Amino acid sequence: MKTKLMCFVMFVLGLASHPAMADLYMVTTSEGPGFGAPEEVVGVLENGILPTFAMLRDLQAKKKIITGGLPVGSRTLYLLVEASSLDEVDRMLRDLPAWGVFSWKVTPLQTLAARESMERGILKKLKSKK
Repeated sequence: MKTKLMCFVMFVLGLASHPAMADLYMVTTSEGPGFGAPEEVVGVLENGILPTFAMLRDLQAKKKIITGGLPVGSRTLYLLVEASSLDEVDRMLRDLPAWGVFSWKVTPLQTLAARESMERGILKKLKSKK
C-alpha cells in the first residue's frame, strides 16, 4: 500500500516518469447501496460487486487504473485512472457491472510539475510587464 501511494505521489509531483501520454483522472463514487435481506446481499455481491472488483483489478493489470481503493469501512471507491479522454473513462465505467449502482464523479488531474511550469510562465510574464 505504501509503495503504491509513494508511486502516485511521485507521479503527481512529476518526479516519476510514466510511459504513456494519457491524462489522469480521479474517479470517485457515492456510497454504494444498502441491503435488506441476506438473499439480496448474496445476489448483489455475486452479480455486481465481485464482478466489478474483478474488472477493476483487470483494468489495474492493464495499467488503466494506476491505483485505487476504498476507505476502511466505506462503500465509496477512489480510483486514479489513466485514459486518453473523458470518453474513454466514461466507456470504462459504463462497462462495469456496478455502473448503475453508484453515482460517479470524474475529475481531470494536472500534475504538480505541469502546474508549476504554468505558474512560472505566468510569473515571468507578469514580471516582464513591470
